[in-house]
Amino acid sequence: MILLAVLDCFDVKGWLVFIFVFLLVVDIVRNRTPTNFPPGPWSVPFLGNVFTGLDFKTIDKMAKDYGPVFSLRRGSDRVVFISGYKMVKEALVNQLDSFYDRPIVPLFHVTFKGIGITLSNGHMWKNQRKFAHTHLRYFGEGKKGLEHYIQLESNFLCEAFREEQGGGFNPHYILNNAVGNIISCVVFGHRFEYSDETFQKVLRLDNEVVILSGSARAQLYDAFPHIMKYLPGPHQTIHSNYQQITDFLQAEIEKHQEDWDPEDPRDYIDTYLTEIDKRKEDPKAGFNTETLVVCTLDLIEAGMESAATTLRWVLVYMMNYPEIQEKVQAEIDRVIGQSRQPTMADRPNMPFTDAVIHETQRIGNILPLGFPKMASKDTKLGEYFIPKGTVVNTNLSSVLFDKDEWETPNTFNPEHFLDSEGQFRRRDAFLPFSAGKRACVGEHLARMELFLFFSSLLQRFSLSPVSGAMPSLDGVLGFTHSPAEFLVRALPR
Repeated sequence: MILLAVLDCFDVKGWLVFIFVFLLVVDIVRNRTPTNFPPGPWSVPFLGNVFTGLDFKTIDKMAKDYGPVFSLRRGSDRVVFISGYKMVKEALVNQLDSFYDRPIVPLFHVTFKGIGITLSNGHMWKNQRKFAHTHLRYFGEGKKGLEHYIQLESNFLCEAFREEQGGGFNPHYILNNAVGNIISCVVFGHRFEYSDETFQKVLRLDNEVVILSGSARAQLYDAFPHIMKYLPGPHQTIHSNYQQITDFLQAEIEKHQEDWDPEDPRDYIDTYLTEIDKRKEDPKAGFNTETLVVCTLDLIEAGMESAATTLRWVLVYMMNYPEIQEKVQAEIDRVIGQSRQPTMADRPNMPFTDAVIHETQRIGNILPLGFPKMASKDTKLGEYFIPKGTVVNTNLSSVLFDKDEWETPNTFNPEHFLDSEGQFRRRDAFLPFSAGKRACVGEHLARMELFLFFSSLLQRFSLSPVSGAMPSLDGVLGFTHSPAEFLVRALPR
């Protein structure tokens, strides 16, 4: 009776206040900071720190305020950010088994579904990644290895540059097509002409996804997916683009199924179809046609985005630093000459060229915040406790620009990778592909592509800007950090 009397005292306004206070208390209780959890800024009830940008410059600034290990709250989830070489190495290398799982990333989960190579976990991830590595290694050692295909594609790329007849042109999609053709040979067994409208469309759809994924509005989807999926925004474009890309991949797989010969596999898809038959007794390994589509998308993106973007950056830096371009060309002329193509066997004899490529990867900062990981178990990082299941982002940008590791971190300086005698030297803080168990599956392929494509271009052309239009060194930040669109003149040597 007393309870009913109290309830009768509430009008509509009173009920609204009561519900708000009740939800506020629930939010506070649910989102209490765990004991000894990494510090971070005050968060807004219900929303968390959704108004805090997740670009690497903002994260760098917050690391100065809160330390190399700090946290933000996105909706009801807490995300830990790790900055600086010392702490990133501790997380990815020293604690190899602590931060290798993938969280559910709602923006990508619609397409990748937690299967495949990049976003799967456990038994499935181990089997899918191992299978991809085995195939890439076999392909590289086969009669028509990766180096052979990159050399062939270098000829097509140089011919496309030559056809511009020294005039200014945008190299963006020519480079994307060239790099994309290498992984296409591995996955599909064939390349695509630069005039192929279907493949060009796929490249443009994927590039739009990369740009939009880094926007603040798209990232809101990760914080509030159940609400945002009903609202317009860039996330809808991302999902639509991925659907069109997967339709293209599905069509390629169906073509393979029509003339598939288990005794004579031509490429990754054929080999995977054979593996599906072999693994029927192990369904948790995930070998089926649905996973094949996602794995194919994983390989296309891992084998194309970082290398193609780095090649665009290297053109930008060669135009901005013509004296370095001339020094690279002098080394190419001395070691290779003009009578044959570059090979991977030339790389040990070309330390300056190798240093320029590495320095471009460093300062280009292609994937500033890496890809989200998740604590695989309760873990202590530095002085802080990180519970199992906590989402973790490693700030790779802070490693590549760590003032304690690089002599001139904010300057394009190939000397970072040369010793006192001018020989190439490896740097522990060079982590553009991340590190540990989740290091980029396309790293080996990307390294080959960067050396062979770059040295082939500078062997045959001198690169210069269009008059009055020097390409900017300020990048465009999406999911990756890429150059703004630019024009280049390729003058035959």
